[in-house]
Amino acid sequence: MTDAEPTPALVLVATSIGNLDDLAPRALHELTSADRIACEDTRRTGALLKHFGIGHEPFIVCNEHTEMAAAANVVDRIANGQRVVLVSDAGMPGISDPGHRIVQAVVDAGQTVTAVPGPSAVLMAISVSGLASDRFCFEGFLPRKGADRAKRINALLTEERSTVFFESPRRVARTVADLLTVLGEERGVVLARELTKTHEEVWRGSLGGARDKLAEREPLGEFVVIVSGASPTEVDDATLRDALDQEFRRGASTRDAVASVMDRFSVPKRRVYDLAVGD
Repeated sequence: MTDAEPTPALVLVATSIGNLDDLAPRALHELTSADRIACEDTRRTGALLKHFGIGHEPFIVCNEHTEMAAAANVVDRIANGQRVVLVSDAGMPGISDPGHRIVQAVVDAGQTVTAVPGPSAVLMAISVSGLASDRFCFEGFLPRKGADRAKRINALLTEERSTVFFESPRRVARTVADLLTVLGEERGVVLARELTKTHEEVWRGSLGGARDKLAEREPLGEFVVIVSGASPTEVDDATLRDALDQEFRRGASTRDAVASVMDRFSVPKRRVYDLAVGD
């Protein structure tokens, strides 16, 4: 965008998650040249712009209370030829931060949405965790209480992917305790706090060890919690044959029976097929 006339669009700009020097040169260009900046907290964004010597007109405030009104404002500005930059307090807008309703409104209006990728607490934490990172899921913040919280935690009993959470220092000890109650003391976990900042810390161990670690002193800083995946459950051939027989008794074809059992037990198709045709 530096050599051509900027086109009307919504530009999501990832901002630093701690160390201000992580802001990308292209992000600085977009912030400098934007017709208007939409942000979660004017004080945080104002301090960021001041650090880099960027002046700007009044912001469009986009938080949980104003996002719908901000969306209409942004759509109107883009329709009138403006380029609007959207930032959150840290990282990529819309990832457990306000922003997705604005993106949705701009997309629904047939307007352009693009992004400047950059700092991400989720990706940094999973990459340095030492846990499996080829497949992982992101859960954002857990519900604070009730059935929804229990349901999300119970799902981890069989979740084979590494799972990433955000958590505040006030609630991280309780979250670890709740995870431990369901998953047991030996399930692997990583506690990453103050990422990219002076006191960055990445602790690796078990849920039991994490409980003891957090009891040593009052937790400080924002946390990313990564829970290791559940070990795959090995299904024996006898169980698979019984499941195939059930399918055949229902009148399923070999193809449909194999597909059903394969999906049910998450085992390779070739193994189920060989059992179905009488290896």
